[in-house]
Amino acid sequence: MRILLRTSRTAIWARRLGSVAVPLVIISILLHRFRLITSDVFTVAALVAGAIGAAALIISILALARLWQSGDQGWGKALAGLFFATLSLLPYAWYGSLALRYPAVTDMATTDRGLMPLVFEPGTAAMPIPKMLTRAEMAADFPNAETRSYPLGLVPTFDLVDQLVSANGWDIRMLRQSEELGQINAQIMTLVGWREEVVIRVTGTATQSTVNMRSASLHAWHDFGDNGLRIEDFLGALDDAVTGLLRDNPEANLPAEPEAETPVTVEEQPTP
Repeated sequence: MRILLRTSRTAIWARRLGSVAVPLVIISILLHRFRLITSDVFTVAALVAGAIGAAALIISILALARLWQSGDQGWGKALAGLFFATLSLLPYAWYGSLALRYPAVTDMATTDRGLMPLVFEPGTAAMPIPKMLTRAEMAADFPNAETRSYPLGLVPTFDLVDQLVSANGWDIRMLRQSEELGQINAQIMTLVGWREEVVIRVTGTATQSTVNMRSASLHAWHDFGDNGLRIEDFLGALDDAVTGLLRDNPEANLPAEPEAETPVTVEEQPTP
């Protein structure tokens, strides 16, 4: 008598759901990055993809448990479902760990935000209320995100800031420079397509300068530590750049000497 082994329907559904979850995650991210969907729609799509991935993971585990007991066919399908489900949930696990590690903020600044306004705010009415930290909370979570003062003039300091912004590949939206102020507003896109804006403000004189920075998420409910870490990393890199400039050019912090006036010789006319 021939015994027929049936294929587990649970294993079949595990593979189906897992194979759907992965492209849903990828497609939603791509559409968000290319601005084909709004951030609100992306959030919903990401939640749906995550729910399908979680369902695929649970069903895959159940399928493997039943296959172990029943001896039915479908191990390959169940394992494929488990693989795809795990792959689709990796981004959620990563961002979940960041959400647990960093406070839920969307706007970080080293000084008064009124001095560093954002210039790129599409759909301002739809933007959520910014979430901010107190000075004590900011110092505890991001101790290096603080105002910098350098023994270097405003102009060379702002030049270094401009170079670092360009090196980071940030999209400059506004740049202004005068004898008393230098400021850059730039936009950044995160890996999953969130837009964030940085404002860097340089003030000072010919021999000293002060640098402040703001980093804010646009249309996001959590920055997952991006803004605070961005300020710390950028100002840390600026510290190194200023130190290197002063080391290699000891006179870089000295004001330029005024050009000496060329004496004018007046020829005396002979007396008639």
